[in-house]
Parts: sequence; structure tokens; C-alpha cells
Amino acid sequence: MLDVTRLRVIDAVARHGSVTAAARELHYSQPSVTHHLSRLEAETGAQLLRGVGRGIRLTEAGRMLAARAAEIIGRIDAVDAELAAHVGLTAGRVRLAGFSSAIGALVPGAVAALSAQHPGLRISLIDTHPPEALELLRVGRIDVAIIFRYDETAPEPSGIRLHHLLDDPLYVLSSGREVELSGLRDATWIAGCDRCRSHLVSLCAEEGYEPQIGYTSDDMVVMQALVAAGLGVTTMPGLALRTHHADGVIATELPGSRRHVYAATYGEPPDPPAIAALLTALTETATP
Repeated sequence: MLDVTRLRVIDAVARHGSVTAAARELHYSQPSVTHHLSRLEAETGAQLLRGVGRGIRLTEAGRMLAARAAEIIGRIDAVDAELAAHVGLTAGRVRLAGFSSAIGALVPGAVAALSAQHPGLRISLIDTHPPEALELLRVGRIDVAIIFRYDETAPEPSGIRLHHLLDDPLYVLSSGREVELSGLRDATWIAGCDRCRSHLVSLCAEEGYEPQIGYTSDDMVVMQALVAAGLGVTTMPGLALRTHHADGVIATELPGSRRHVYAATYGEPPDPPAIAALLTALTETATP
């Protein structure tokens, strides 16, 4: 039977790429980490590591085991959180990840309301894009992911359940005047994250052209600063504009264009009480 402690060791080595860094994270000595790895090889009968210069590198078998170890550890940690939550909302934790504009516009109010009702509940937060948040959810490192998707976005991985929060209108941002998408064939565009960039390309394709992308940033402040300086145009959802709207930037709503915002959980219902309480708080905050 595989030892969970040794699975944590190979997971840390895989993430950091070195025994030294893994030992530092786990608060072990380097010889202790090396011993656990040797024992793991003996238990599995597989070569998990090979020497490269003065360091080590995971073999194909080692990478496979490390990937499974991350998922196993995440599920164990999730069970710990669920058990704590089932004791009651006077204790326990909920681990949350979400994208920046949702964190700015939705999360503070929801967490503040939840904390006022259940002061013993601990909530942690990670700022990350939807694909990364869903992977953290899948391997059990978070309990709730706030994501957005467009109509053409690929389906979420199996086991993911989506709880609808709102449909977020999309705007074209320009400097000085209102504009329509059809009239921006020759404009310089500022593209956002991969998911938003893909949607921008789809929107422009419907108008019969490919956007000329001159700048790329997923920072809404940077994007609006570029627009305000007259360096380009971009699209931006309403949540982002609610969080920050720079002077000199004109926002023109795109009729019928929305991104769909969800809170995602993993596994079969019902959700543990602490997670259900957070979902309720997020839904109430998202409702106008």
C-alpha cells in the first residue's frame, strides 16, 4: 500500500523540481526526503527518479505517480475540510479560487456576509484563471472555483458541477467616443487571457475580419490605461468595469454578448454545509 507521506514527498519534488525545495516546503531534511523517495521506489518496484548533473529528474513513471499523488492528496485534504464542515459552521474552512474581476466585485461582499454569520469559518482565496481554478478543484486543492465561460467554451471536465451566478454583459472599450464592433476592422486590439482572446476572435469573425492584436494583458488596469492613451481598443466584461473604470475610457455594450459566471464544485451533491453556505452567499451577492 502506498504511503501518503511519501506521496506528499514526490508531489512536492515534482512541483518544485528539486529535493532541496521540497524539503523546505515539507519542513524535512534533505536526507529524509531522499529516504522517502527511495522507499517509494522500493514499494512500487518502479524507477521514479534519475540523476541529471547534480540534480534529479522524474522518470515517466515518476511523473505519472506524482500526478496521481497530487489528486490523491487533494482529495484527502478535501475530506478533512468536509468533515470539519459537517461538525458545524462554527468551525472548518472553505478554499476558494476565482478570476480577478469576480474577486473584486463578488467575493468581498459574499465572504464578509458569511464571516459575519459564521465567524469560526475560515475562507482562503487564490486569484487564478478558470482553467487553472478547475484543475485545482479537480485535484482537491480548493473547494469552490468561480469561473466564466462563453457559449463556445469547451465543456468542463467530468465531475464538475456548475452553479450559475450571473450573465455578465460585454463592452467594447475605446477612447473618446462610442464605437461598434463592425467599425473596428482596422483598429489595434488589446487582448486579454486566452479564454477572452478566443472569444474576441470569434466576435470579430462574425463581423468578417480578424482582429489586429498589438498588445496582450490580462490586467484590467493596464488594458484600460492603454485604451485611455489611445493605443488601442478592447473588450471587457461588466464585472471588470464595476471594479475599475478609468477616466477617458468609453464603454459601449455589445448587444447579446455575455459571459456566463458560475461557482463550480466537484463531486456528487449535496455539498457540505460550509460550501453550501458560501454558494448561497455568492448567489445573493451576484443578484442585483
